[in-house]
Amino acid sequence: MDLYILIGAFFFIALIYSSVGFGGGSSYLALMAQPFFALMPDTIRPTALLCNVVVVTGGTIIFYKQGKLVWKDIWPFIVMSVPMAFVGGFWKLQDDTFFIVLGFTLLVVSILLWIQQDERAVTAIRFESTSSQLAVGGGIGFLSGLVSIGGGIFLSPLLHLACWAEAKKISALASVFILVNSVGGLMGQLSRGLPPLDWAFIASVMVAVFAGGQIGSRFGVQKFKPVYIRRITSLLILVASINILKDHL
Repeated sequence: MDLYILIGAFFFIALIYSSVGFGGGSSYLALMAQPFFALMPDTIRPTALLCNVVVVTGGTIIFYKQGKLVWKDIWPFIVMSVPMAFVGGFWKLQDDTFFIVLGFTLLVVSILLWIQQDERAVTAIRFESTSSQLAVGGGIGFLSGLVSIGGGIFLSPLLHLACWAEAKKISALASVFILVNSVGGLMGQLSRGLPPLDWAFIASVMVAVFAGGQIGSRFGVQKFKPVYIRRITSLLILVASINILKDHL
């Protein structure tokens, strides 16, 4: 029954997140980290990253075909993020420490998701210089590898608040950012040696997110109202983060 719940939830998470250019890693983590499922970090971390890769690969291809991925615009964000994601993935945390870091990370994610659609909340930081883009990419990349998310959930709201580019270009950057960071984080984890994994479980949820991601990528934002999706998701992640912190602090 636990597996069926996760398969169904992963499908809908992938469908919703892919429609707005994300992979869903934060919600996969929030779900799997609930005590009800009794999953450990050695299973949670690679599963979330593998699901991210499956979902955002399709979105990245679609954005590339649409001409929304321009190398000169995106390289400063990803050139430092990938090695830093590798370092974060390589860094093994104690189980309780992982859940605490994850809980606080999800708490921040819930806030960023909520404020992203506030068009009036424009920051003075524009992220126009290469050094600022390298710093942002590297910092988010490290955190992404550490807790096993792609990082687009952090990068996208920041770029929206800074009015860095049009919404579709930001979504395109978020997709490729999530893809390369997820691969970097996985490589970091694998470099420590592959832990015993339930591949039947991982394969099941990967099939679910592939199906959901394909549907969501094709529907896109035209079929959903992103502001409502993000705010509902924000509340769900907030509840999950509080539940995680309550059990591990």
